[in-house]
Amino acid sequence: MDVREHPQNDLAPAPNGAPNGNLNGDPGGDRNGDQGGGTVREVTDATFEAEVLGAGGLVLVDFTAEWCPPCRMIAPVLARLAAEHADRLKVVSLDVDRNPATQSAYGVLSMPTLMLFEAGAPVKTLVGARPLHRLRLELANWL
Repeated sequence: MDVREHPQNDLAPAPNGAPNGNLNGDPGGDRNGDQGGGTVREVTDATFEAEVLGAGGLVLVDFTAEWCPPCRMIAPVLARLAAEHADRLKVVSLDVDRNPATQSAYGVLSMPTLMLFEAGAPVKTLVGARPLHRLRLELANWL
C-alpha cells in the first residue's frame, strides 16, 4: 500500500506533493490553504445564508476564534480536507467573536465546533480539534 493511501497516515504528502512534516496533515499553506490546493473561506453573519444555507451541497463550517489554540491546530487539517474534497465539499470558517448572531443561532458554545451542512441543513456537529484521519472517519458517510 502506498503511504498516501493509508487512512491513518497524516504524514503522507500534501496534494501538491510536498511532505507535510506534522501530525495534523498540514499542507504547508495558510488558513486559506493557498499552497495546499484547498480553500477555507471566511463567512460572516451577513454572508452565512448565501454561502452556507444557499450552497445546495455539502458545507463544513468551522466556528472559530483568534484566541483559540485548538482552532489554530485544526486550521491546516481543514485546508487539507478542503483540498482533498474540493469537488464535493466547501469548507468555510466563521469567527464567533465578530459574528455572534450565527454562533448564537446554532448554539455554538465551544471552539472549534465543526458543523456539516447538507442542502442548507445541519447534519453533523463535531466539537474540538482532531487529526485529519479522525475527521475523515467522522465525515465518511458524506464524503
